[in-house]
Amino acid sequence: MLQTMKPTRSEEISDARIARAIRFLARNYQDQPDLAAAAAAAGLSPSHFQREFSRLVGVSPKSFVAALTLEHAKASLEQGASVLNAALDAGLSGASRLHDLVLKVEAMTPGDYSRGGAGLSMAYGFHPTIFGIALITATSRGLCGLAFGDEGEETAMLADMSGRWPNASFAQDSAVTTPFASRIFDAGASHTKRQQLPLQLYGTPWQIKVWQALLAIPEGKVTTYSAIAEQVCTKRASRAVGAAVGRNPISLIIPCHRVIAASGALTGYHWGVERKRAMLAVEAARAEAR
Repeated sequence: MLQTMKPTRSEEISDARIARAIRFLARNYQDQPDLAAAAAAAGLSPSHFQREFSRLVGVSPKSFVAALTLEHAKASLEQGASVLNAALDAGLSGASRLHDLVLKVEAMTPGDYSRGGAGLSMAYGFHPTIFGIALITATSRGLCGLAFGDEGEETAMLADMSGRWPNASFAQDSAVTTPFASRIFDAGASHTKRQQLPLQLYGTPWQIKVWQALLAIPEGKVTTYSAIAEQVCTKRASRAVGAAVGRNPISLIIPCHRVIAASGALTGYHWGVERKRAMLAVEAARAEAR
């Protein structure tokens, strides 16, 4: 059973301030904003902002801005695609082992999926993070939903997530979701620790096959829709892969944000392109720091 301390009010405020700064930097990175401008967006002094950003994000604001450039994603594209190919060719896209990380994945049966989650009980909760408000949904078997939005969008976020399982029952219960939030967003948590979360996937067999392929993309790397399509089916299935990627219910953990166009463009993201750019930048900067 996952256990954690509930975040304090001051910690929630800090998350919200850094989230505002991250959105500001993701939106204005081409202007190379300095520390003072980013700190102003967070409503903090430069020195306090530097400490809080580094504590919560795991890298300095300067490293984060450097990793925001599109050229950084393009540079890692070829290597990221080749790593994906090697992982999938080695059979590591199964439900038990993925690039040496243990991940427990359970999938709903086709019959359960067709019933729209009838008889299924889901707990949900909203949690402040450096990427905005996170909506977490979970069953007794594990994490089944992770979405992002901004303050004031909670109702729309829940409607979008619950619409995936129209016949399931949803009840707000932060006692269930807070341990998942701590495991996922604690800056001190290792990538391995986050990947060891139990997941319960609800989708068609094709969607689940694509989502498992996403799990083979290493942190700090990116790949393309066509590269995934080539591995799970045929390169001509890129459009179908894109549709499955867009229906991924567990963002960040199932890293659909690591899939970009062959040109290097970030393209669309269900939870916002700026958020996708920020996620990639955080991961790239952390990988470089390591």
